[in-house]
Amino acid sequence: MIQVDGVVSVILLVIRIVALGGAAYALFHAARQRKDAFTAVDKLSKPIWLSILAVAFLVLLLFPAVQLFGIVAVVAVCVYLVDVRPRVDDVQRGPRW
Repeated sequence: MIQVDGVVSVILLVIRIVALGGAAYALFHAARQRKDAFTAVDKLSKPIWLSILAVAFLVLLLFPAVQLFGIVAVVAVCVYLVDVRPRVDDVQRGPRW
């Protein structure tokens, strides 16, 4: 018989690992980009995004991803990955044609 507590614990662990991996990837990606690329796409500056992502990574290390601080950190990482990263990549690559 499968214990419900065991299944829930595994699901929460997977969520935490995915959130930490996403935050680490976003922080690594932001650190490798040019400083002027962020302002070229009318986003916050690179140091501000690095600060936001570093704090989000630390929060995810300290708190579960399903508590209030963890959810705020996950939202910050998702905003970077979904909104900022594609635009920064596009402005550095130039036109695709």
